[in-house]
Amino acid sequence: MATASAAGSGRTIALLAMAGFFSGAGMRICDALLPRLVSDFGITAGVAGRVVISFSVAYGLMQLVFGPLGDRFGKARMVLIAVMGCAVGAGLCGAATDFDVLVVMRVLWGMAAAGVIPLSMAWIGDAVAYDQRQATLARMLTGTISGMMAGQLAGGLFAESAAGWRGAFFMISAGYAVVGVAMLLWLRDAPAAASAGPTRIAFVSQLRSVLRMPWSRYVLIAVGLEGIFLLGPLAYLPSYLHLRFGIAISTAAALIALYAVGGLLYAILARHIVHRFGERRMVLWGGVMIGAGFIGWLVSPLYMLAGPIALLVGFGTYLFHNTLQTHATQMAPEARGTAVSVFAFCLFVGQAIGVSIAGYSFDQWGYVAMLVVPAVALPAIGWWFARALGKRK
Repeated sequence: MATASAAGSGRTIALLAMAGFFSGAGMRICDALLPRLVSDFGITAGVAGRVVISFSVAYGLMQLVFGPLGDRFGKARMVLIAVMGCAVGAGLCGAATDFDVLVVMRVLWGMAAAGVIPLSMAWIGDAVAYDQRQATLARMLTGTISGMMAGQLAGGLFAESAAGWRGAFFMISAGYAVVGVAMLLWLRDAPAAASAGPTRIAFVSQLRSVLRMPWSRYVLIAVGLEGIFLLGPLAYLPSYLHLRFGIAISTAAALIALYAVGGLLYAILARHIVHRFGERRMVLWGGVMIGAGFIGWLVSPLYMLAGPIALLVGFGTYLFHNTLQTHATQMAPEARGTAVSVFAFCLFVGQAIGVSIAGYSFDQWGYVAMLVVPAVALPAIGWWFARALGKRK
C-alpha cells in the first residue's frame, strides 16, 4: 500500500510539473513578443506591456478564489479545472481581433492560470514532510522553470516568424489541452483526498488565520517586493537587449532564457544546497547574486555576456524564492491552499506594479533606472529577510 501511495504521489507530482511547464511558458512568452506587438499594433513598449500586467493582476486577484476552493474541493482537482481554463484562455488570445481584445483575453487566461502553480505547491505541502519539502518543491518547479525557458525561447522565435503572437498562443493552448486530458485520465481513478475541507468556503476566517501570524507577514512582504523589483524589470530585458545591441529579438530571448537554466541548476542541487548553506545564507546570497546580475546587464559591453549573467540571476532567484515558497507552505497548515494562494497573490500583484513602473521608466527615461533600482533593492531585501530568519530561529 505504501508503495502504491508513493507511486501515486510521484505520478501526481509529475502531472503537476507538466501543468507547471505550460503555466511557466504562459507567464514568460509575452516578454519576447513585446517588440512584435509594438510592430503589429503600432504601440509603445510600455503599452504593449499591458499583456503582462493584465495577466499578472488577474492571476494575483484570483488567488483569493482558488485558494479556498482548493482547501474545500481538493487541490489537484482544482489544478485540473485551471489547466482546462488555460487551454481556452490561451486559444482566445490567439484569436484576438485587436490589442484591446488581446488584453481582455489575457485577463481571462491569467484568471485560469492562478489555480495551477500555487495549488500544486499547496498539494506538496499537504503530502510531503517539511524536511523534504524544499527539495520536492524544487523537483516540481523544474517543470515550471523549464516552461519559463521554453516560453522565452518560443516567444522570440514566434516574434520573428509569420505565425507571430497568434501562433505562440495557439501552441500553448494545445499544450494545456494535452496536459489537461492526461490529468483527467489520472485523477478520475485517483483516490479522494484523505480529509475534506470545511463544509463551506470560510474564506475570511482562512485569510485571517494566515495574516494573524507575524511570520506570514514577513514572507508576504518579501515576495511582494520580489515581484516589484525582480519580475517587473525582467519582462523588458529582451526588449532592452534588442534595442541596446541591435540583436534579433530571438537572440535576446535566448540569452535571457538562460535565467531559467540557472533555476534548473538550483533545482538539481537544491537538496545539497539546503543542507550545506541553510536558509539564511541562501536568501542573503541570492539577493546579492541578483543585484550583481542587474549591474552586469547595465555595464556589460558585449551582448553575449547577457546569457551567463541571466544564468547567475536565475540561480540567485531560486536561492531566494524557493526559501520563501517553502515558508509559504507552512504559514497556515490548516488552510494551506489559502496561504499559498495569498503568497502568489502578493507575488503577482507585485509583478503587475513592477511591470507598470518598469514600462513607464523604459518609455520615459530608457533602461538605466530600470536596471539600477533592482540592483540596489534586491540585495537589501535578501539581507532584511535573512536577518528576520535569524531572529525567528
